[in-house]
Amino acid sequence: MKNDLFLRALRGEPLERTPIWIMRQAGRYLPEYRQTRQKAGDFLQLCKNPELACEVTMQPLERFDLDAAILFSDILTIPDAMGLGLHFVEGEGPQFHRPLNTPEDFKKLSVPNIEETLGYVTQAVRVIKKELNNRLPLIGFSGSPWTLATYMIEGKGTREFKKVKKLLYQNPEAFKELLRLLADAVTEYLRAQIDAGVDAVQIFDTWGGQLSAQTYKNGSLWSMQLVMDALTQSHPHIPKILFTKGGAHWLPIISQTNAQALGLDWSADLPNVIKYLSALPAHQKKAIQGNLDPAVMLCTPDVIRREAEAILQAVGTYTGHIFNLGHGITPDVPPDNLKVLVDYVHERSQAIRSSS
Repeated sequence: MKNDLFLRALRGEPLERTPIWIMRQAGRYLPEYRQTRQKAGDFLQLCKNPELACEVTMQPLERFDLDAAILFSDILTIPDAMGLGLHFVEGEGPQFHRPLNTPEDFKKLSVPNIEETLGYVTQAVRVIKKELNNRLPLIGFSGSPWTLATYMIEGKGTREFKKVKKLLYQNPEAFKELLRLLADAVTEYLRAQIDAGVDAVQIFDTWGGQLSAQTYKNGSLWSMQLVMDALTQSHPHIPKILFTKGGAHWLPIISQTNAQALGLDWSADLPNVIKYLSALPAHQKKAIQGNLDPAVMLCTPDVIRREAEAILQAVGTYTGHIFNLGHGITPDVPPDNLKVLVDYVHERSQAIRSSS
């Protein structure tokens, strides 16, 4: 592979500079993405068209010197494949026609046949890999079982999580079985992406930080560990990244999983993270990914460089750091600002590592 910095960072190998990719790097902040989406008709049709999904995956790579590509898709493809009727409402985001309302609804679900229901995703992987032509690694992904469950039960995005938490607390055993089923579905989905050609996978636990410590440990983290264990058994050489937004304070238990890398949002105290991970035995060490606040990307170039510098200094020469935002880039970010960040991370990290 022409540029394997990202994969080497995941393996904890010494690097000449820090690799960088950006969550949602193929997205609405790019005018060319908006044009392609308009050509597709809507967001879901864009996801389901392998050639157009490839087109938008490649768009940021033509503009910026990024170190990895990420499959263009959506975390809610699995619930859609389960028959819940995913659709997107302009200005409101994803919604389901048939949300889960009772534990009886849970029992009606089954793990979908991936090639039959989500073959457009695996086909997109194949098209993208051919287009990349060994230039960069390709990241595949899925939502976490808990995050999928929140949308499937709430029926849309929410700030309060009342409905899903009520079902969780009132029906703990039934809810655990739902998470187990979703873990099986996520496992099969990621296996299919790996078999189609992705070089690493990431689980987005977007709403794990909304849980209590005990519920996170026994619910979201437990279900993600099922996925991690299964993938380790079937595809031991494929690196896995686990990202729980708002979960930095659970680092000690998250680091016990067999993920190779831990994603961090901007609430993580990097010096403490580095101190903690550096003290672990060599076989337990993890790569880390993050953690610039996405709001920084709305600022002037000098502020972007200043905040990036703070992260690079905090990480120092720790082997296994992948620079990223603490969550996805927002649609209102000027594209030139991302170039500022990518170029600065490359130049400064190389200088820091070469001087150590």
